[in-house]
Amino acid sequence: MPAKQAQVSTTHASRYIKRLCKHFAHKVESTWDEQQGVTDFPFGRCVMQADGAQLALHCTADDDTQLERVCWVVTDHLERFSVAVEQGDALSVEWQAA
Repeated sequence: MPAKQAQVSTTHASRYIKRLCKHFAHKVESTWDEQQGVTDFPFGRCVMQADGAQLALHCTADDDTQLERVCWVVTDHLERFSVAVEQGDALSVEWQAA
């Protein structure tokens, strides 16, 4: 199963997990607590982990095309939320093969 991961530097990792999962939960299965979130999209899964001063992301899917879609959706939302919510946090996500 193809997978990608990213480590995003932020002191607000728990807040982003809550915000992302709460947003995604309007359309897909998503669970979270203060340290971890899991979202199951129809095309793949993203596991989010708050770890000190960073947000760890791990995405999986059945094929590379679906994996790119999961990563794009998570990146798009996280980057937009970082600008809107944290006023200047402006996060950037760089995915790497897991």
